[in-house]
Amino acid sequence: MLYLSQPFAVRLPLPMRLDELDYHLPREQIAQRPLERREASRLLLQDRFSGNFKDRLFAEFPSLLRGDELLVLNNARVIPARLFGRRAGVHSEPPSRATRSEHLTGRVEIFLTRELDSETWEALVRPGRKMRTGERVLFGEGELEAEVLSRGQLGLRTLRFISHDQNNIREHFERLGHVPLPPYIERADETSDRERYQTVFAKRPGAIAAPTAGLHFSTEILEEIRARGVEIAELTLHVGLGTFQPIHGETLEGHVMHAEAYEIPAETADGIQAARRAGRPILAIGTTVVRALENAALRAAELGSSNLVLAGKADAQLFIVPGFRFRVVDGLLTNFHLPRSTLLALVCAFAGREHVLAAYKHAVNAGYRFYSYGDCLLVR
Repeated sequence: MLYLSQPFAVRLPLPMRLDELDYHLPREQIAQRPLERREASRLLLQDRFSGNFKDRLFAEFPSLLRGDELLVLNNARVIPARLFGRRAGVHSEPPSRATRSEHLTGRVEIFLTRELDSETWEALVRPGRKMRTGERVLFGEGELEAEVLSRGQLGLRTLRFISHDQNNIREHFERLGHVPLPPYIERADETSDRERYQTVFAKRPGAIAAPTAGLHFSTEILEEIRARGVEIAELTLHVGLGTFQPIHGETLEGHVMHAEAYEIPAETADGIQAARRAGRPILAIGTTVVRALENAALRAAELGSSNLVLAGKADAQLFIVPGFRFRVVDGLLTNFHLPRSTLLALVCAFAGREHVLAAYKHAVNAGYRFYSYGDCLLVR
């Protein structure tokens, strides 16, 4: 494989139409459960420049590497972000006897989207229109309470959580929360999802969805990769609404991404710098890694830094579309993404829309499994 110090980027005229990111997928190819073994998934290997592709298995992934790559993983840990509670009235205006029954029995679904501090979260609330500022929600037997502090854009609410026993807020989430499976997985979460909808290298809690490209890795595969001499580095991007927010309108122009918090350790930034100086390829495991690295590279360029990427914490609000110039990433392992999505736009920006959609068409015809618990695509 050929790796260039100035990564290739397909340039298409903007604005790009949303229907240019469409493809047909039979519903039965949307994976509803993970395979018994993480590494048992299929892998479609695609050349970034020619567009040529080959059917492989993820178990072969270590042998497909050159041996001098720098792999970058997202070590974010998924939290049980879906909570079910009941309405309990408004602090400033205690409910009347006539409405108290509705408040105590009205079911409320809270979907945590972003931590603001240890007690305060942004969240989606259902039914949202009925939940006004000051209203409270009780969870479990009343040991956890949330109050609506404010209403925001995109239907978001800011909630403050209060523990009424010896457990802290995170401990309540772990016990009362549900795994936030994506809506295209048409079943309730199960006990097994707490382990399988989590990478084996997940460390830092806060994500509301798994960095799904990492779900294919087992501890044995990671050991094989290291045995090849491949260097592995980590960063954290807490997957949030930015990853899943649908694109409204007929073109990509004007779409605003929701910010997602990330952190790049100094050792990872140093490793990327050393790999680039040595001409070693940088392989991103997942689109979340791409967004974090490329956002950090843009920040470095804007500040006139001598480093390729800036270490530290920041928010990624970067919308990567065809025409984007990649500064860091040379290769990408990713799952297959929804049509008309920001994630598919990113992959098309990396490898070219026609190449990617041809690979997707082949994957559909060859019976690949799609989305979070599905198979993967390696582009390099």
